Amino acid sequence: MGIIRRMSAGAVRIDKWLWAARFFKTRSGATDAVAGGHVHVGGARVKPSRDVRVGETVEVTLGQSRRTVVVTGLGERRGPASVAATLYEETAESIALREQQALERRSAPRAVGRPTKVDRRRLDALRKAQRRR
Repeated sequence: MGIIRRMSAGAVRIDKWLWAARFFKTRSGATDAVAGGHVHVGGARVKPSRDVRVGETVEVTLGQSRRTVVVTGLGERRGPASVAATLYEETAESIALREQQALERRSAPRAVGRPTKVDRRRLDALRKAQRRR
């Protein structure tokens, strides 16, 4: 008798899908990100075992950037980047926001040398305020 696989028709675990879509290099990295609250499906925080289906909206926070994508395909295996790009479509708002953030990073003045104690305290306060949002 064959092996029975527990999987809903047309659904894949969110951590597997994120790994197959190449948002993360390893599946354990994807699992850690989902468990850490960096991934939301339909605006709600999810667990790594949550199934994702075609048409659902997924928000992924990677470092300082946030990407909002719509699932267009399902994949359990990690393949070439060209195949991974067909598994999702990024929203226009997400693309515009990422481009704006990249422009701000490029135009920001670069600090020369180590920050002073006052500079470090200001940076810590700014980072703390951004985490609260």
